[in-house]
Amino acid sequence: MTRVKICGITNLEDALCAARAGADFLGFIFFSKSPRYIAPERAAEITVALAGNASADPQHATPHRTPRFIGVFVNETVNAVEETLLRANIDYAQLHGDEPPAVVELLRGRGFKALRPTSAAQASLDAEWYADLGPADGPQLLVDAYDPNEYGGTGKRADWQAAAELARTCPRLVLAGGLAPHNVAAAVDAVQPWAVDVSSGVEIGPGRKDAAKVRAFIAAAKTRAPQANRGRDL
Repeated sequence: MTRVKICGITNLEDALCAARAGADFLGFIFFSKSPRYIAPERAAEITVALAGNASADPQHATPHRTPRFIGVFVNETVNAVEETLLRANIDYAQLHGDEPPAVVELLRGRGFKALRPTSAAQASLDAEWYADLGPADGPQLLVDAYDPNEYGGTGKRADWQAAAELARTCPRLVLAGGLAPHNVAAAVDAVQPWAVDVSSGVEIGPGRKDAAKVRAFIAAAKTRAPQANRGRDL
């Protein structure tokens, strides 16, 4: 079953909605220029509350499964990333800027690179540098849409053909970029990713999720079984 990351979480209500709907990962943006930025202290309140399971949601009878937490960083130092991971109770660091492989390596299996390739050839070349540095139990690489002026969150569709080529050799590839409830099933069929990532595609506005869209996105993604994962206990 395809995993799902709901990114750009800024409040507990949206986090609980995503967790109850079956999200595998929640993403928190620690890039101050993003409209979905969240302070580490606020993110910590959310992650601690979710880890408390049903106690965070007393009006909901069924305890939710706690997702893993991913922090999104842009061109931060290793020390700054590690400090935020600790302060906010974050499992993995998604490096969405211009970080060299050495930065990913220094995070010791807790960081992975987000690629924004301009072509399939560039995607393949970048993957050679970064794919083996991701966590053994988490995302290996993420492919997002290229934009010359933005690091992410543009809502533009990624290059599915380039991503599909990477997915053949990168078993834990995450696909992002322009995904929404209406096209995520087609994306899974076309790319065969390990996970899909959405932010603006399930929003009312930046940092505010639409609960119905969150549920619809997760349901659509999880009804599609990537070929590489079919028949495997996930």
